[in-house]
Amino acid sequence: MSLPLEGIKVIDYTGVQSGPACSQMMAWFGADVLKVERMHTGDNTRIQLRDIPNADALYFTMVNSNKRSLEIDTKTPEGKAILEELIRRADVMIENMAPGALDRQGFTWEHIHELNPRLIFGVVKGFPDGSPFSDLKSYENVAQCAGGNASTTGFWDGPPTVAGAALGDSNSGMHLLIGVLAALLQREKTGKGQRVFMSMQESVLNLCRVKLRDQERLERIGYLEEYPQYPNGTFGDAVPRGGNAGGGGQPGWVLKCKGWETDPNSYIYFTIQDSNWPRTAEAVGHPEWASDPKYTTAKARQPHIFQIFGDIEKFLADKTKYEAVDHFRKFEVPSSPVLSMKDLKHDAFLQKIGSIVEVPHKVRGSYWTVGCPMKFSEFTPEIKSSPLLGEHTDEVLREIGSSNEQIVKLHEKNVVGSTGIGSKSKPEEPVLSLK
Repeated sequence: MSLPLEGIKVIDYTGVQSGPACSQMMAWFGADVLKVERMHTGDNTRIQLRDIPNADALYFTMVNSNKRSLEIDTKTPEGKAILEELIRRADVMIENMAPGALDRQGFTWEHIHELNPRLIFGVVKGFPDGSPFSDLKSYENVAQCAGGNASTTGFWDGPPTVAGAALGDSNSGMHLLIGVLAALLQREKTGKGQRVFMSMQESVLNLCRVKLRDQERLERIGYLEEYPQYPNGTFGDAVPRGGNAGGGGQPGWVLKCKGWETDPNSYIYFTIQDSNWPRTAEAVGHPEWASDPKYTTAKARQPHIFQIFGDIEKFLADKTKYEAVDHFRKFEVPSSPVLSMKDLKHDAFLQKIGSIVEVPHKVRGSYWTVGCPMKFSEFTPEIKSSPLLGEHTDEVLREIGSSNEQIVKLHEKNVVGSTGIGSKSKPEEPVLSLK
């Protein structure tokens, strides 16, 4: 089966999550992704949040599948020469090191572009070039706060709240991937490589576009009628936190179902569509609401929307979240069970279609992880194991023309490593992010 990125060579000079998520998807699509790692320790996430001693942590395995690993010391002249040769042969290079770190190693964009004018150089940083914050290291929650998500998430009487989804990290990697693929297509037309820059702040902001929409509306009219604060509350000069309110003009809320007292996920999300209101009223056991002036329009319902949701919860008291959704689908009411990570991991359908996959690993045994979320009619990516630290070092050196004698000398000088042990050295010491 032919994959769309077969023949594309990628240097993965990244760590933690944002950069690795980008390059991992390229590997899923057939690219030869070479993860260049520090001597003895490799990617920080090999040892972060370990569940099995001396085995790569799941944090590492879940964003580094289908790759090869080269263990190298780029601080040495020999190591730099190896990286330069790899750059000459590559199509894409991805990096997400701390601001200025790669430049200090001598690998500026100008030098990289000189080595290989056709190379696409993908970069992830916390903040845009030239930003007042551009020298700051960024992490997941830093990006969520800087990009507007935290200020609009949570309840109005509580503090800003970050989301559980990796909006700052993996999301930034996916955004960068879009840019890198676009640059590869443009290279087909022009023959020229280019630098593709993605900031974590901007990737979060891009997903918060509807909140920016609301800011525009708030500044113009002073209120937001779909938020719980309307009409009985007050609005400030910034988009408020709206709890579980729907963001698209369709009121919605998380509602309790049977068993909520003992199961923290026995809930559904329930949405009220104005166009479907008569059937919605029938579905929740209040057909009279369809003709009652207090309920017939969205504007009429809003002042007592929580009374409506409270009455719907009474209707749900004897129904599990699955029974509730099965009932509401008959009336075309948009709803969903609140699915836990346990629910999703063990979902037979998601396993069948490859959204959740079991992957073998040479040290830790098999583990479950996410599969490719896109489904293609012409190919299906195969999710393979992440590499052990330095597992492919000698193989890569031979590919760039090193002889066995040269490889031995590089090992003796401690320029390259090929232990394949995961990360036994420096077992549990704290590490700094590369982002």
